[in-house]
Amino acid sequence: MGYSARRGFTSGSMKPTGAARQAEMQQRIAEMQEQMNSTQEAIEAQEFTASVGGGVVEAKVNGKKEVLSINIKPEAVDPEDVEMLQDLVVSAVNEALRQAGEAMEQGMNKVTNGLNLGVFGF
Repeated sequence: MGYSARRGFTSGSMKPTGAARQAEMQQRIAEMQEQMNSTQEAIEAQEFTASVGGGVVEAKVNGKKEVLSINIKPEAVDPEDVEMLQDLVVSAVNEALRQAGEAMEQGMNKVTNGLNLGVFGF
C-alpha cells in the first residue's frame, strides 16, 4: 500500500473508483444519446420512395413516416376496378414506410452497436 498526496492511501492500483466509473458511464450514455438524436434527425430529413404495379403508383414518405406525395399514372386509373388502384396505393405507402422504418432501425443499430435500449425507454 502506498501513499500519495493526491490519491491518499492506495493499493498500488490505478483502477478508477466506483464514482469515477459511474461518471465515465454517464458520459458515454450522454454521447450515445447525442449520436442517436443526430442520427434520428438525419434519417427524418430523408425521403423514401416506393413504386408498385410496374411503376404506375408511387408513394414518397419522409423519415418521420409522413406521406409526402402519391403519384398515380393515368393508366392505373380504371373506373371499373377502383379497388385495384386502392390496393396499389396502400402497397406503395406501406413499402415506403417500411423503408423509412428500416433506415431508422439500421441507423440506431450503428449508434448502439445493436444494443437493445428499448428497456431503457430509447
